[in-house]
Amino acid sequence: MFAVFRNARKTARRTLPPLFAALSLSALAACVPGPSGGPSINTSRPVPVALLVPGGGENAGDIILAQSLQNAARLAIADLEGVNIELRVYNTAGDATQAANQAVEAVNDGAKIILGPVYSASANAAAVAVAPRGVNVLSFSNNTQVAGGNLFILGTTFQNTAERLIGHAAAQGKGDVVIAHDTSVAGNLARDAIQNAILRTPGANLTAAVPYERSQQGVIQAIPQVRSAVAGGASSVFMTANTEGALPLLTQLLDEAGVEPTETQYIGLTRWDVPPQTLELPSVQGGWFAKPDPALTQAFSSRYSAAYGATPHPIGGLAYDGIAAIGALVQAGNSDALTAGALTQGAGFQGVTGIFRLRADGTNERGLAVAQIQDKQVVIVDPAPRSFAGNGF
Repeated sequence: MFAVFRNARKTARRTLPPLFAALSLSALAACVPGPSGGPSINTSRPVPVALLVPGGGENAGDIILAQSLQNAARLAIADLEGVNIELRVYNTAGDATQAANQAVEAVNDGAKIILGPVYSASANAAAVAVAPRGVNVLSFSNNTQVAGGNLFILGTTFQNTAERLIGHAAAQGKGDVVIAHDTSVAGNLARDAIQNAILRTPGANLTAAVPYERSQQGVIQAIPQVRSAVAGGASSVFMTANTEGALPLLTQLLDEAGVEPTETQYIGLTRWDVPPQTLELPSVQGGWFAKPDPALTQAFSSRYSAAYGATPHPIGGLAYDGIAAIGALVQAGNSDALTAGALTQGAGFQGVTGIFRLRADGTNERGLAVAQIQDKQVVIVDPAPRSFAGNGF
């Protein structure tokens, strides 16, 4: 279910449906990786892979997530052709210290690469613990602050999403942007990602960045500044708020203040279709947000449901992607298949969440679709690219 496309670090800091058959494991041509940055493997024998999940604790949500990640990983292994992955699962209980201990145990058990953990602190601790052993870690985190060295993140990043949406906005003549962001650490990181995307995108311009405290009063006080920026020439309002936070209030108050979504483009850095009730809000109609290729994610969801009688966790597909990417590299038969050079080959991979590639700094790029809310439905207005030579890259 995975392909590695044709194309030729700093130290550690811390039976298939037609769609799946078409994307079955195919190592077209991996680049020749460098001599270091990962262990040597024997591709003619089972390759030991450790999966670190947040199970083993008392948090019910973590237990569900852990099972979904494990299920998705095993589904990927079952779909591999000509590759033998020996998967061993280790529970971290969502704890950084336990994650580090489990990572060391996994390497002692023979693991040549680690998939997981989920949380950034745990991922950082695990990567630091095994860095002296030369083992790479593919975490499910999306926190770029911990990426680097032997730690790669698989989750969709603020920067990747911002660049996709700013690129689309500029192409549609909506590139004069005011950013509305909260003053939390995450809010400031989100603002920085959007600003960087604007700087890198021809036709995009930052009109203003309006901060607000994470409170009802903070949102209310920010509205006049956003309205003023729009009156001064901004054609889009890029919001960092999520649907469970300030987004409903922010969009409602902007609309009521005369920043109408029919004239000024609303853009969201987070998913506006989760939970689905958000689609009912009058003030988000016409808004843009980014999401993984819906055809691929729906096919994965159907495949997972048929196998396990339940829907996968929203990030469950990352476990499938990680295993299948490993499988695609191993299939090429090179002993250095799991080095940093191999993992970061420029053409990337294709998986159940779309195309992606790992970068030398530990971050990633993903091919995302641009979606719009129209009449309370999600409509794709710019499809996800199917290769890194395509749109948005």
